[in-house]
Amino acid sequence: MQHKTLIASLVTTCTLFLSAAAPAAPPSAFTPAQTAEIGKIAGDYLLAHPDILVQVSQQLMAQQAARQQALSAAKVMEQQKALLHDPDTPVTGPAGADVAVIEFFDYQCVHCSGMAPDMEVVMKASPDVRFVFKEWPIFASQWPASEKAAMRGLDVWRKRGGDGYLAYHTALYHTGHIEGALTDADIEAAGQPDRYDTPDSAANTAELARTDVLAQALGLTGTPGVVVMPVNAVRPEAITVFAGRVSAEKILAAIRKARQHP
Repeated sequence: MQHKTLIASLVTTCTLFLSAAAPAAPPSAFTPAQTAEIGKIAGDYLLAHPDILVQVSQQLMAQQAARQQALSAAKVMEQQKALLHDPDTPVTGPAGADVAVIEFFDYQCVHCSGMAPDMEVVMKASPDVRFVFKEWPIFASQWPASEKAAMRGLDVWRKRGGDGYLAYHTALYHTGHIEGALTDADIEAAGQPDRYDTPDSAANTAELARTDVLAQALGLTGTPGVVVMPVNAVRPEAITVFAGRVSAEKILAAIRKARQHP
C-alpha cells in the first residue's frame, strides 16, 4: 500500500513535469488514456528501479522528522523558564554552563534504565554542561515505587544538592530493578536517609505536578524524553528534542549543535 501511494505521488509529479515541458498546451491536452499511459510508464519504471522508492521514502521520513523537530523546538521556546530555572528541579553541572541537557524519566521505565549508561557517558564527556533531571513518575499508578523514588530524589536534591542527588539517581539505576522490581529498601539504600530528614511532601507533590504539565506542554507522551538546548540566547535551530531512548552519540551531537548557534 505504501508503494502504491508513492507511485501515485510520483505519477502526479511526472504528469505536472510533462505539462510544464509543453507550456503551449493546456492541462487538458492529456486525454484520460494518455494520463493512464503516463501512469503505466511511471509504474513500470519504479517497479524496475525499486531503489527510487527507498530514496523517496527516506526523504519523506526526513522531512517529517524535520517538521516534528521544528514543532518541538517551538514548544521548548515557550517553556524555557520551566525547563531551565525551576529551583525544585535537580540539577548538576556548572552554574555558567552554556548548554543544558534536560531528561524526563521514571525510575521504573525500562527504556530510561536502558539509556542510563548512555547518560553517564554523556555526563562524563561533558563536564561543562548543565544536566537537569525532571522526575516524571508516569508509572506511579502501576508501580508505587515509581513515585516513592521520585519523591525521595527530590528530598535528596534539597538536602544534599547536585552531587548527592546524582549519587542517588545513579545508584537506583545501578540496581537494575525496573518495571515494578524497585523496592523500598533500594530507595532507602540509595537515599541514605539521615534520622533527622523530614520529607517535604507538599513541595515534592507540587514539583511532580509541574513536571507533568510541562511534559504535556512539550508534547511528550512517555519516558524518556530529552531536550538539548542552549542556556542563553536560545534559538529554535539550536534545540534538539528526543522523544524516546537515544544513544550517547546522538546526545553529544545535539550538544555540539546547540553550541553552533550562539
